Amino acid sequence: MLHSPIVSKTNMSPESRKSPPEPLAPISFDIALPFETTLENGLRVVIFEDARLPLVSFRLAFYHGDANDPAGKTGLTSAMASMLSEGTRDYTSLQLAEKIERLGAGVSARASDDFTVLAASSLSLYASEILALLAEVVLRPTFPETELDLYRRNTVEHLKFQRSQPPFLAGEQAARLIYGEHPYATVTPSAAEVESLKRDELLRFHTDTLLPNNAIFIAVGAVDREELLTELDAAFGGWEKGTVPTPDFPDAPTRDARSITIVDRAGSAQSNIVIAGSGVKRNDPDYFPLLVMNQVLGAGASSRVFMNLREEKGYTYGAYTRLEAKMLAGTFEATAEVRTAVTGDSLKEFFYELERIRTDIVNEQEMADAKNFLTGVFPIRAETQEGLTNLIVNQHLYGLPENYLQTYRDKVHAVTADEVLRVAQKHVRPDEAAIIIVGDAEEILSQVSAYADDIEIFDTEGNRQAMDKYSKSIVESNAELSGKWELKINFQGQQLPVTLELLQTGAEVTGKLNTMLGDGEIAGGRVSGNKLTATANAQMQGKGMEFIIDGKVDGDSISGTITAPISVDAIAFSGQRNG
Repeated sequence: MLHSPIVSKTNMSPESRKSPPEPLAPISFDIALPFETTLENGLRVVIFEDARLPLVSFRLAFYHGDANDPAGKTGLTSAMASMLSEGTRDYTSLQLAEKIERLGAGVSARASDDFTVLAASSLSLYASEILALLAEVVLRPTFPETELDLYRRNTVEHLKFQRSQPPFLAGEQAARLIYGEHPYATVTPSAAEVESLKRDELLRFHTDTLLPNNAIFIAVGAVDREELLTELDAAFGGWEKGTVPTPDFPDAPTRDARSITIVDRAGSAQSNIVIAGSGVKRNDPDYFPLLVMNQVLGAGASSRVFMNLREEKGYTYGAYTRLEAKMLAGTFEATAEVRTAVTGDSLKEFFYELERIRTDIVNEQEMADAKNFLTGVFPIRAETQEGLTNLIVNQHLYGLPENYLQTYRDKVHAVTADEVLRVAQKHVRPDEAAIIIVGDAEEILSQVSAYADDIEIFDTEGNRQAMDKYSKSIVESNAELSGKWELKINFQGQQLPVTLELLQTGAEVTGKLNTMLGDGEIAGGRVSGNKLTATANAQMQGKGMEFIIDGKVDGDSISGTITAPISVDAIAFSGQRNG
């Protein structure tokens, strides 16, 4: 148990306030190795006895996921998993839900790319009952036609909703570009595939794929090992083993050049950026150095890309990098949602940081901060029983060493700055990156076209668009904004005068903002075609305020909006150049 130190008032002297307190001692993480065995039908069993709380958590996981869907049947595994608890031989969907609720328990099933996992949890008092329900769900589902029809309709509606979400659209294109012909490339079924699902097809697929000799049962909590093994044998001992197919997946493609893929959402005020590259498998020996590297580069709010794009440049509310390691392959991604007008500038800063992590040794303070975070948060994940269960499940599903959890923090601490540089040079490859941007293609194409020769554009339905439709966006010259602009802004029913004095150098704009209430400096402004975006930091009545200017220029006329703290809504303006 972690105890907070008691600090007396006599220790809180003015001198002591000048230095931060010493860090607390690391939280201990001393857990025993679990018990492991295998039933006669090949079902592996892992039992971790933990009597701290009167709770039990069960997982029945299969080494079969969405990647194993038959050709032309994308979504079949997910449909089967979702339907397992929607009716069985002895229970209707409603009866099953009511019984689970009466026990104060939870039973669920879901499929990921690599696995199908059934989860059940309850008070240890009801461990036998919840185990029996878990067996009922996995061994005797009936896939009722009425429930299947509801699943089909709900899923098709969800597919439509996904098409309105920029993160989904970006992820869909990133998977296609990084994984090629590998099943990981397909992130969702089509509406036609969902609508074609049949009950007898699900019944056959369930029998063929959910096999005890391709599964692992994990129990964590207040259980008696011998009693549980007896109950497991009674519940699952008659479950016959079967033939586990050996998947033959094509390798992910090897990238040799940078590319840009834009998903056009006309009128979008933001660009969702994903810079994707090939990553590693979950059991790759470079995993721990990559984990530390990612923490330094972009995993949190004190990381390099976050501090650059948000804190220094103000392009976004958050910029991050992400390491996704799956069973057979992985990706490394940098992501942010930025204002449309700074899409190109954001790419510039991303690539600056991606190159810097490859060329410069990470300093001692960054290394210490990354390691302290990773080792400090790790035991916190195991403080709840569900958290500990998930750690144990992932360890066994990915085939990690038996002492993986016990040695996790030692392996993080052992990573050196030289190793971080080595894995960055090996796995972070900006010149081969797939750049995916979801946003207004007309507005962003001219900003980003210099970053790759290979450019493609899709609509939100995934249909490739003709480039000549957007070609003017690339060749369009920028308007000339230098000069003095006299504006009128419409604020609370009044026409207030504002003056902009702008100086343009290439696509960059600087200058001054003059108002009745105070003046400000404009820095980091950009012009793209006839569009201006700029930020003015002003002092008004002794307070600092930030004004975001978005305008459209037509010769010597300008119109647009100013976003400022003094108004909930953007303030419209118009004006003329006068000098």
